[in-house]
Amino acid sequence: MKRLIALLALLPNAALAHAGHDQGVFAAGFAHPFGGADHLLAMVALGLWAAQAGGRALWALPGAFVASMLVGAVAGAAGLGFPAVEPVILASVVLMGGAVALAARRSVIEMAALAALFGFAHGWAHGAEGPLTGLAIYMVGFALATAGLHLAGVLAGRVLARNVIRLSGALTGAAGLALVVLP
Repeated sequence: MKRLIALLALLPNAALAHAGHDQGVFAAGFAHPFGGADHLLAMVALGLWAAQAGGRALWALPGAFVASMLVGAVAGAAGLGFPAVEPVILASVVLMGGAVALAARRSVIEMAALAALFGFAHGWAHGAEGPLTGLAIYMVGFALATAGLHLAGVLAGRVLARNVIRLSGALTGAAGLALVVLP
């Protein structure tokens, strides 16, 4: 019981911390996606959406996201402007959750383009806020963890019942809306 109470006491800090931007090391980059609800929810939702679509979408959506995320990180680190980055990141959670909930089917090109836009935004934010030195190795860790979260979503999408997947998408979209309205 004491361990459970200790774990519960840590949860609010874990949800708000989203730390590690200032450490240019692989481990900080790898751990970072697990510390922010926006990234965690969006990555798993993308994997679920790719699993629902099947076929080429299984690799095209995660591939487009991660590749664009790395380009976005370079753009953010270079100081290129992206004034709507936070709304786009929050939209990634809401829209991908909604896409899963509705089992939305579009062409692979359309889905990959949306994944790339969202990936660019997530990457830009982390590049702009990233470490002054060691950004490349930090982003390697960040990209591998992101791909792992996509894979977790794909695997869940392959083994869970359709109604559970769609419910997961609805809950993800609702969580994204909560992130929009909560301070």
